[in-house]
Amino acid sequence: MNLVVDPAHLIPPELAPPASVPGWHASLQLGFARRGLRTVLVHSRHAGPLRMQKPLYPEGEAVCHAIVLHPPAGIVGGDVLDISVEVGPLAHALLTTPGAGKWYRSGGRQAAMTQSLRVAKDGICEWLPQEAIIFDGAEASLTTHVELEAGARFIGAEMSCFGRTGSGERFTQGRYSSHTRIRIDGRAVWLERGRVDGGGALLDSPVGLAGQPVTGTLWIVGPQVDEALRDACREIEPLAGEGAVTLLPGVLVARWLGPACEPGREWFSRLWARVRPSLTGLSAATPRIWNT
Repeated sequence: MNLVVDPAHLIPPELAPPASVPGWHASLQLGFARRGLRTVLVHSRHAGPLRMQKPLYPEGEAVCHAIVLHPPAGIVGGDVLDISVEVGPLAHALLTTPGAGKWYRSGGRQAAMTQSLRVAKDGICEWLPQEAIIFDGAEASLTTHVELEAGARFIGAEMSCFGRTGSGERFTQGRYSSHTRIRIDGRAVWLERGRVDGGGALLDSPVGLAGQPVTGTLWIVGPQVDEALRDACREIEPLAGEGAVTLLPGVLVARWLGPACEPGREWFSRLWARVRPSLTGLSAATPRIWNT
């Protein structure tokens, strides 16, 4: 999950709080349900600096768009964030963020975020946050758990940039750990644990990031996922970097590795535009916040 960048509240990494300053403990719980022909937000609870912008309906009443906000703009050492989303039967929610997230240099303390997504039978969840920038010296841990009932559909994305590439920064110290699990009726269809150490061999290894600072994953889960959809996605090639599409039992996965976020984001957008009609019956409707 990647969180909002608000320029008015940016915290330069050199001003990150010292270890003696406690971090934020924040949570956000969202629930979506189908009411007639409309998907509605039936509950929203928060603690600390996590919010959801008001529900938006740019595609009509059937799909609720939600923008997750994190006013402090970045995550620092000691922060603990917990986001929980539930999508009920026949409901359709699309969640995103207004800009790239930032994991700041931590000063030695770990920052952690947990994302828990639950989708009921015939529900649809599109989890499409923008990329996360892992600053040099960050100590970050991201856990994502997706629980789907049979017949549920899920499209999810995650993209990580190691170092501020625009200024030539590399990820020379710190650690980024991730754990992603996707289950259908309790059966795991995707389970991955990853760890990138700042300055570690994995950053330049040909079996790791191969010297590229940005990596991303797109997951597509639903009864409509098959070899024909895989082959259609394989016809879409990234404009830069390296991408691959693999069909596993229960999940279609696209992986990308490249020099900057923009070409990976563009490739994922084209893949999303291809798979969305098959999974949802709707053409891709780009969230307006992505264009601001």
